[in-house]
Amino acid sequence: MDQLNAMQTFVAVVEEVGFTAAANKTGMSRAQISKSVKQLEGYLETRLLNRTTRQVSLTETGQIYYERCKAVLSDIDEMDAIASEQTIKPFGTLSLSAPNSFGILHLDKVIPEYLKRYPDVSISINLTDRLIDVVSEGFDVVLRISAMEDSSLIARRIAPCQFVFCASPDYLQRAGRPVVPQDLRHHACLIYTNTTSPNTWVLEGPQGSESVKVTGPMNSDNGNILRAASVAGLGICLLPTFIAGPDLQAGRLQRVLLDYSPEEISIHAVFPSRRYLSAKVRTFVDYISEYFGENPVWDKNL
Repeated sequence: MDQLNAMQTFVAVVEEVGFTAAANKTGMSRAQISKSVKQLEGYLETRLLNRTTRQVSLTETGQIYYERCKAVLSDIDEMDAIASEQTIKPFGTLSLSAPNSFGILHLDKVIPEYLKRYPDVSISINLTDRLIDVVSEGFDVVLRISAMEDSSLIARRIAPCQFVFCASPDYLQRAGRPVVPQDLRHHACLIYTNTTSPNTWVLEGPQGSESVKVTGPMNSDNGNILRAASVAGLGICLLPTFIAGPDLQAGRLQRVLLDYSPEEISIHAVFPSRRYLSAKVRTFVDYISEYFGENPVWDKNL
């Protein structure tokens, strides 16, 4: 027996004051209505309705059960409405994770604008450079900077992520400019450690792919620290333009090895499933995609 369906049928009989009227309202046959109520009474082991040839009336137990059924069915309708509304209207707390440097440099601008547009949404944000398990850690959206290969998750490209080799004019004046990748072996390199092979830089160029072992006076798992060290003249750095862009635009850093580049990657919004996507997730991903776009501000005039 489908108890919820039986409860709904019982309530219809009470409110329509009869099996025939309930059948007309629900689209069920009179026999189906009668069978459903009998099954419910059998399940509860009590009589809910007094039946005569002309009318039905509630027993004392039936009156109590009817009132509770109405309350339960009303709660279910309210829950369904809330769940459906959240697929249409942005509402509730959005749990977001993003890489540290990207979050500090760029999400401080976009998140306030999003919240102004959607005041019924709040955001809980976690900034970390470790690889987040979107499902087990319970995030609604994770921003990930990678090639996003072989992933079972849903990923939407938000913006390009261009990496460049760069150094300060002061450093390049003292140490000279590298011309080919192997020249990097003789330069001070500032190394980002949160990769599988931090001391090996892979470059794509006119001759294909080349690997170079690099060393230098400083390494860190944070790109902002390496950017500051490079601006200070400590060496050559491999940085994303969302970090280095303003310094390149202002001349505090200069690009080197212009004919060479690392593997092309992108900034993605990652979420567990596209099915029944909540409005808060959908609108946030749409908003940041529009905000950053294919020609983000950090790449302008480079």
